[in-house]
Amino acid sequence: MGSINENPAFGYSPSNLPQQLFINNEYIDAKNTETISVFNPKDNSLVSDKVPVAGAEDVDAAVAAAEAAFPAWKAITALERRNILLRFADLIDKHSLALAELTRITLGAPYGPFGKFELGMATESFRYNAGWIDKFAGEAHPQENGFMKITRHEPLGVTAGIVPWNGPLGTVGLKAAPALATGNCFILKPSEKTPFAALALGLLIKEAGFPPGVFQILSGAGPTGALLARHMRIRKVSFTGSIRTGKLIQKMAAETNLKRVTLELGGKSPAVVFDDCNLDNAVTWCVNAIAANTGQVCFAASRVYVQEGILDKFTEKYKAALEERAKAINDPEEATTLMGPLVDEAQFRRVTGFIERGAQQGAILTGGKRVGDKGYFIQPTVFTNVAADAELYREEIFGPVSILNSFKTESEVLQKANATEYGLMAGVFTQDINKAMRMASEFESGMVGINCVSLNMLNVPFGGSKQSGLGRECGRAALEHFTETKTIMINLTY
Repeated sequence: MGSINENPAFGYSPSNLPQQLFINNEYIDAKNTETISVFNPKDNSLVSDKVPVAGAEDVDAAVAAAEAAFPAWKAITALERRNILLRFADLIDKHSLALAELTRITLGAPYGPFGKFELGMATESFRYNAGWIDKFAGEAHPQENGFMKITRHEPLGVTAGIVPWNGPLGTVGLKAAPALATGNCFILKPSEKTPFAALALGLLIKEAGFPPGVFQILSGAGPTGALLARHMRIRKVSFTGSIRTGKLIQKMAAETNLKRVTLELGGKSPAVVFDDCNLDNAVTWCVNAIAANTGQVCFAASRVYVQEGILDKFTEKYKAALEERAKAINDPEEATTLMGPLVDEAQFRRVTGFIERGAQQGAILTGGKRVGDKGYFIQPTVFTNVAADAELYREEIFGPVSILNSFKTESEVLQKANATEYGLMAGVFTQDINKAMRMASEFESGMVGINCVSLNMLNVPFGGSKQSGLGRECGRAALEHFTETKTIMINLTY
């Protein structure tokens, strides 16, 4: 698989971690003296106790640098901006093993099934959005009553992205790439649990040719994110994380300068499996959807509904496949590992707490136990016959825990699938396209998969309904959320 140490041209490694803020194209010490400690989830060993926390002075410095850089960045030619983003994507590719290792030492995600995917999402996000730079046009409306109307998309100015620990580089691409492509300056705040790959990007930002102040990185925890959300001169915050924190960010934005907010707040995604499905395909998608990244995925298919006619067959195959996956739980450094640990002790306690309480809410079909005696490894776990008012049914667990319930009719399962406050992703498995389209239209969900579930694609909008969030990432929609639409009216009779 390779190691970061095989690429000495990249300046950071587990023995030389990035532990400074990146402001105005320079690594600098934080003015704030507080630091954060992070641990390796495979054995709970200390990785660093010197992760800097950006305070008010640091945030102000980054905002001031971004404001100074904005006029020139906004005015740079489309060709120049495109080439900078493409060079940056190439550099992420070049140093992908290094960046993946900097993530893995505190996230615990194996490179093969997850790290490689996440780095690919980051690089392709920058390439995709770079391609939009000279194509993101406004509209012209027909002349009427002597007036011609045109619209244009203008950058907001200083923007910020607060990214989660479960996809610390992939989500950088989803937020930073459309922001920068549309002419905004961007301040990145990585999660306090997985800061190093993001902090290391400063080297690549400079090498790619971003002007000082255009793309900056501030590490920290919740208080740093709050400083960004409350800052009067930041015009947009894009946040991925919990509903609770998302609501706080929306409130802080409203209480200050009414900055734009995009919120991607997680899910409790249903997968509906009908009698007439391709059974093996349905099992494969449902297993991958709860085991990927040890279940720490916002659109994980954590509620599986199977029609009674194939319940026994599906249950047998689903259980066997998850138990086979559990055999590949191991040290994330090993090339054969498919499932690593949960991210840290707090997440381990959260997930095991759900499992312990779940024993009174349903029957355990498989899993439920810790793997090994150190680190935060846990078996994929499935509960059956879980009531709609149960905690397991209603709450996002963010671990490899799903429920498996049966249903009889289409109308019944629609009611069950929609019976939560989440609405990020849903999936339906059937060979009847009419039924599939009926289900897709009736799901209360921002995204629907037909004969697939729990995936995203860069060229179409990603986001949820209900309390799963506001706004959209990916596709043209992301560009629209990072710009202000201006209407210009021309008096042709003047």
